[in-house]
Amino acid sequence: MLSFNEYKDLINSHLTDLIADPGEEAAVLADAMRYSLEVGGKRLRPVLLLASCDFAGGEIMEALPYALSLEYIHTYSLIHDDLPAMDNDDLRRGKPTSHKVFGEAMAILAGDALLSTAAETVTGAPLAFAGIPVKMAAHIRAAHEIMSRAGATGMIAGQTADIRGESLEPDADLIRYIELHKTADLITAPVRAGLMLAEADDDMLSAFTTYALDIGVAFQILDDILDIEGDQALMGKTLGKDAEQGKCNYAYVHGIDAAKEELHRLTAEAKDALSPYGDKASFFMSLADSLEIRNH
Repeated sequence: MLSFNEYKDLINSHLTDLIADPGEEAAVLADAMRYSLEVGGKRLRPVLLLASCDFAGGEIMEALPYALSLEYIHTYSLIHDDLPAMDNDDLRRGKPTSHKVFGEAMAILAGDALLSTAAETVTGAPLAFAGIPVKMAAHIRAAHEIMSRAGATGMIAGQTADIRGESLEPDADLIRYIELHKTADLITAPVRAGLMLAEADDDMLSAFTTYALDIGVAFQILDDILDIEGDQALMGKTLGKDAEQGKCNYAYVHGIDAAKEELHRLTAEAKDALSPYGDKASFFMSLADSLEIRNH
């Protein structure tokens, strides 16, 4: 397997390859799409897809289009998240948000276009790479996994609950729903899709699903903590927004200490799920540890 940064470099070197040229009349659309893609980011989701596929013996170049599609979906979600009607933020990754640079209408269209590009990518990839019917099924399963977890029962459902939560009394079940769907679904999708592309067995798929859900929920809880006590310069976005908007933030509802305890418990549980794979799973063990102590 490669290192995290090697997977990340591969993704960054191909990041805009699939962004179509819409012609002079709509050139600003491609500019807006590239702007949000190229301002940086952890590339966690596409790295997870490549690493999972690699771990299970798959071909990472075959998985690359699916990895890119995850970053397109994630970026579109951030563009829309920052809009005045959603979280109303001026900064993302330390740079002005898309709607501050291109205007609200173009930011909406750029997000729409990135989602459409992701759909085009995951439906086009099987035609390019899958030469036999059995392998075609693996590609279709991976495509469905990504798009469904990004959709109305996945990430968007979580975002909907997050917005509704602003006008509701904080509730542990609602917080859990938001964590699982707003954040964890788009961390679980790449892990499962990568394994599907490599035609991993059911036991591996089950173990890694537990791992992904746990680090996904942990990721959101740490975001909640950092919104309270993080460094805005490192975070690259406005902090304290959750309190300002009355969000169902785990740390606000349960307290910082309880949030940190849950973060640690989930990280340990994620690693335990992969213990049957021993040292072979060291990439994923180390990643879980690094995510627990991240500061942005």
